[in-house]
Amino acid sequence: MHIHILGICGTFMGSLAVIAKQLGHQVSGSDKNVYPPMSTQLEGLGIDLMEGYHHSHLQPEPDLVIIGNALSRGNSAVEYVLNKGLVYTSGPQWLAQFVLRDRWVLGVAGTHGKTTTSAMLAWILEYAGARPGYLIGGVTNNFEQSATLGESSFFVVEADEYDTAFFDKRSKFVHYRPRSAILNNLEFDHADIFEDLAAIEKQFHHLIRTVPGNGLIITPYQDSTLEAVLAQGCWTSRQQFGLDVPEEVCNLLAANGGVFWNAEMACSHGAEFEVVKYGQGSTGQVLGRSLIQWQISGRHNVKNAMAAIAAAHHAGIDVATATAALREFKGVKRRMELLGKVEGVHVYDDFAHHPTAIETTLEGMAAKLKSAPEHSRLIAVIEPRSNTMKLGVHQEDLVNACQAADMIVWQKPEKSGIDFQKLLADSATPAYAFDRVEDIVRYLEESSMPGDHIVVMSNGGFDGIHQKLLQALSYSP
Repeated sequence: MHIHILGICGTFMGSLAVIAKQLGHQVSGSDKNVYPPMSTQLEGLGIDLMEGYHHSHLQPEPDLVIIGNALSRGNSAVEYVLNKGLVYTSGPQWLAQFVLRDRWVLGVAGTHGKTTTSAMLAWILEYAGARPGYLIGGVTNNFEQSATLGESSFFVVEADEYDTAFFDKRSKFVHYRPRSAILNNLEFDHADIFEDLAAIEKQFHHLIRTVPGNGLIITPYQDSTLEAVLAQGCWTSRQQFGLDVPEEVCNLLAANGGVFWNAEMACSHGAEFEVVKYGQGSTGQVLGRSLIQWQISGRHNVKNAMAAIAAAHHAGIDVATATAALREFKGVKRRMELLGKVEGVHVYDDFAHHPTAIETTLEGMAAKLKSAPEHSRLIAVIEPRSNTMKLGVHQEDLVNACQAADMIVWQKPEKSGIDFQKLLADSATPAYAFDRVEDIVRYLEESSMPGDHIVVMSNGGFDGIHQKLLQALSYSP
């Protein structure tokens, strides 16, 4: 079967293409912007990529068109599909129908951390010899590909709350019907499709309704928003995880819920912590301890790890094996990924595009740099590219989100609801805003110094700023 994917370079749709290829289909795809790392992965698999959305991409006619949620009515390719009566479906529906049926689905949902937690969970299962299938919304460093069919009943899927397609406005994750469901966190996001937080809570409760009674829902300790969602009705067992929760509280929670997972932090930036499993067992309330020392930083990543360990445990993986796997976890591309070091200046790529994600990422890096022997500045370069950011919904939150940095450099979108003049005036940290990427590169070339750590944050290609900056620094006098 020839499958053509519209929006193929999106993190989800690109991973879907990998699986379709493994199933033996002929796969091609179109996208407005074709850029690494997804384009590199797909081209390496022999998948034909086409720039833009043109009628010619659908000639000869494919047997099936999978339409990404970034496309809407009025798009020339969508109109062609409809006018010609071509067979089409959404990515989540295709995945549910042809891949997830009869699998033990481990779904990872939440406003933040879905990709990293999914990658951790899939790696734990792989390390344990479970040979899972997985679909991760990004390219991981422990796997050659972002998705695979696997060779067992287990399938890890990043469960996104964004809508499915222009013809199906339900959240993607309602299609997946997970047996093990991680709900990492819940905040307001995607202001282009959700009116308010309550609208997102409704979709999360739809997800909860699909988890079987003999499944498991895993949530963080003291997340009031998720607790409100669960209070609407929950028919499944729950386990919780937390960081540095007092022992007496852990014991109480374990007594009520059967198991509680606690991370005892050995350092503020999360490079070392002990996983403690609390429960009601014959050996007492502490059922296991295991130390993790790894190269990943940030308290948010410790939380991601705890959720992954709990889900893997539900699938039969013991704590010692899970922690051993995480000691070898190498992270995900575009998640604080070091792209290069030129003349003592480090340049990183990071996918953060929500104030909370920006804040936790910068705080994690700042804590790590404080423990370094040499003095270092942390410079955040941010493209507010997401629909929610550009609408100006998070205007007030953005000021606090960046305060862990020593300098902030903003790229101003052409159409934006953000008041940059106010944003810069309200910032306690030196902050600057530029219209063009070239101006940002020129400014950083002139102002950076050895020891600086420049973190470029965007959920898009950012006009190739990473390589432009590395090249400019290489030629600095």
